[in-house]
Amino acid sequence: MEVERLVRIIVPTIFGVIVLLGLLGNLLVISVVLSDKHMRNTTNILILSLAVADLLFIIFCVPFTATALAMPVWPFGKVWCKVVQYMIYVCAYASVYTLVLMSLDRYLAVVHAIRSMSMRTEYNTWLAVAITWVIILLGHVPLLFEYDILHYEYYDENRTTCTNMAHMFHPKRGRIFFSCFLTFGYVVPLGVVCCLYGLMLKRLLYGVVPGGNQSQESIRAKKRVTRMVIIVVIIFAVCWLPIQIILVMQRFNAYPDDKIFYIGLKVASNCLAYMNSCVNPFLYAFLSDNFRRSFRKLLCCGTAPSRRMDYERTNIRYNDKDSKTLTSRTVNHV
Repeated sequence: MEVERLVRIIVPTIFGVIVLLGLLGNLLVISVVLSDKHMRNTTNILILSLAVADLLFIIFCVPFTATALAMPVWPFGKVWCKVVQYMIYVCAYASVYTLVLMSLDRYLAVVHAIRSMSMRTEYNTWLAVAITWVIILLGHVPLLFEYDILHYEYYDENRTTCTNMAHMFHPKRGRIFFSCFLTFGYVVPLGVVCCLYGLMLKRLLYGVVPGGNQSQESIRAKKRVTRMVIIVVIIFAVCWLPIQIILVMQRFNAYPDDKIFYIGLKVASNCLAYMNSCVNPFLYAFLSDNFRRSFRKLLCCGTAPSRRMDYERTNIRYNDKDSKTLTSRTVNHV
């Protein structure tokens, strides 16, 4: 078919660009956070987790999905069929729930600046990330037993595809699975994110943010970091919405009448979703002075001019109960 020939040309080209940019960008983010101790704060640890999820998605999912879309057969065998499909859902859930943690971190930093200081530590952040990943990894183990290679005929041509065999024989299970993926992998986490930012905005507009007399530098830094996280969340929501809708439509047999249009829409939706895994490093470079300087320093092999990084500083005035005096401290927190 003419459509298949176009897909075999367009998809590998687009996905090839996504893989190249995603590998370089996410490796750069991971290297910066791990190599520079000044970059290891709560927000950047969560950014590291998101970069790892994006990198795994780029490595384990994008090239093989491109091959599956462009070729009439699945050439990688049964084991890799199971691994690829397992990693697709693990990385998707890890990404969106890391965004939830990032939004929670911003909410605590802005609205509960003092009370959250004991919670917003590097140890607790690493612990939250580890728990999130373990739950997601273990929760998707059943997928390893459900996916297999399906042999079928298409216009007298023998073909194979990697598919969920349980959903093939029990369509209702497929409808439930993808409805849950839409609900718990998209609607619910993004709903929680919207609630957190709604509460944050309400406090900023109609109330006084706790935390004493914070410096203008601290307030500006918080606004920059919060704006960056909001933009990352919005980009994720926009990129993943079309493929979520397509997957649900497919399971409920709600196809458009024009088959060529549907195929084009499905390919475009896949491209948009996978593109999300390579755009975040560019957002950090444009929106964060700290990341931009660290990128420049790393790429220049440490020869970039040394400048003091504008890590967020929150000046807190509090009442020391022992001495009964007002004291001022500067706390490095992002």
